[in-house]
Amino acid sequence: MKKDRILKLCTTACLVLGIVMNPAGQLEARAAEVIATVQGTVSTGTTSDLLKLSTKEGNMEIKIDSGTDASGCKILLPDKKVSVSVSHGSDGYLHAVKISGDMQITSVKLDSSTSSVTGKISEKTKDDLLYFNTAQGEMEIKMDTNTNLSGCSFLVADKTYTIVCARGSDGYMHAVSITDGVTASAAVASGLTPAPASYVTAATTAVSGTVNDKTKENMLYLTTKDGEMQIVIDANTDSRSGMVLTPERKITVYVYRGSDAYMHAANIEGSKDSSTADINTTSKSTVTGTVGDKSTENILYLDTPQGQMELKLDTVRNVTNCKVLVSGKKLSVTCTRGSDAYMHAIDITGV
Repeated sequence: MKKDRILKLCTTACLVLGIVMNPAGQLEARAAEVIATVQGTVSTGTTSDLLKLSTKEGNMEIKIDSGTDASGCKILLPDKKVSVSVSHGSDGYLHAVKISGDMQITSVKLDSSTSSVTGKISEKTKDDLLYFNTAQGEMEIKMDTNTNLSGCSFLVADKTYTIVCARGSDGYMHAVSITDGVTASAAVASGLTPAPASYVTAATTAVSGTVNDKTKENMLYLTTKDGEMQIVIDANTDSRSGMVLTPERKITVYVYRGSDAYMHAANIEGSKDSSTADINTTSKSTVTGTVGDKSTENILYLDTPQGQMELKLDTVRNVTNCKVLVSGKKLSVTCTRGSDAYMHAIDITGV
């Protein structure tokens, strides 16, 4: 009993003071059971990997990992009040199991015309008003109950995001969606492709429809409720969220009028599932074939001389020599087996 009491006191002291040390040689932590729930305000220096929390007992540092449940709060900006359930990780750190927070904001009527901007969130940001630093200057963008945050992990200060926004009935610009953004230069440096050569700053309009079978690598034929559109795909098109353009695929495209009088695609977005499978990168193989008509953002159906292969697209690291994947496009694909028994594409190269 005495040993149990001493152990409990030591655990509590480490939790309150946030001074859990990191033993040398430990690998990635695995979340354990919740040992406590703490309340406090987000401190400056918080990132999408580490939450710095100011509590009445002192300052804490809590790791954020792939197992953290952020469905109750994705906004981790300075002075934001949050509640965090924590566990003790095998790396000696406290890990966030679940983050919750209140967000009392309202919704207003928005214009149908949208624009896309890229920049960094300022520390001046409050719950309902983003101060967004772009290349053209500082913008004030409101968030409301309809803002789609599914494309970002967390909102933290001094990180790059892309915001699709529209004018609201209150006169403010409102965020329609916010996604984790990567500058073109950083994307190229990290091997994240197909990255846009530069980000489009022109006002864009969102159109939704299905891909027509006439679509080519440089021209998207989109069937919408108002008819067929021809949309140019160029070096500035960001297709990382909608790379597969096979017939009947449902997509949303953010378009603007180019100097050639054509509509151009600034962003292409499709529907993609998240991954839960582990892959074995020590045993890889490379196959060559053409893109099959059934291919989606989730699975590439690759027609090879030996037959059709199904390759999952949830762990792709690099795509080179092609901006989009259209039916009949010849590819060389490096792939490996996953824990779900599927083959997973790792690297894709246009041939």
